[in-house]
Amino acid sequence: MAQNNWYAIYTRPNAEKRVFDKLTLLGYDTYLPLVNSIRIWSDRKKKISTPLISTFVFIKIERERVYETLQVQGALGILKYIGQPAVIKDQEIENLKILMNDSSEVSPIENVDFEEGEDVLVTQGPFTGLVAKSLVIKGKRRIIVSVEALGSALEVNLPLSFVVKISKKQ
Repeated sequence: MAQNNWYAIYTRPNAEKRVFDKLTLLGYDTYLPLVNSIRIWSDRKKKISTPLISTFVFIKIERERVYETLQVQGALGILKYIGQPAVIKDQEIENLKILMNDSSEVSPIENVDFEEGEDVLVTQGPFTGLVAKSLVIKGKRRIIVSVEALGSALEVNLPLSFVVKISKKQ
């Protein structure tokens, strides 16, 4: 029996929700992390949900079946690594799900060197169970969550007393 893994489907810009809805309707195990924000126009305000990571929808499926998802309108391709569909780690998807408990405390960041960070586990608050890196950026301690296959990173605002260092296994 083939093993199901998470993969990232690349979508047309602003088509993430439609692709997610169609794949879900077809019975696939899908995930699309959304953040809420307020858009202000000259005549009104509106609460909207936008994807945390634009142009990507995550799907858990057997590797042999991943390309059949491209039949859905709006799906453009599969994220690849060395010519093969890139597997997204279960822990990274779990981290995204935990982050969505309070997306107001999450913000995308760029150009962070993850080599010097310490692995930490969040033990309190809405992000309990989150596995992340603790880094010092411009003199300030930051908690960073990465999705390696996407080259994406998110910063989480929370008290340092909510995290404990994870000891490295020798």
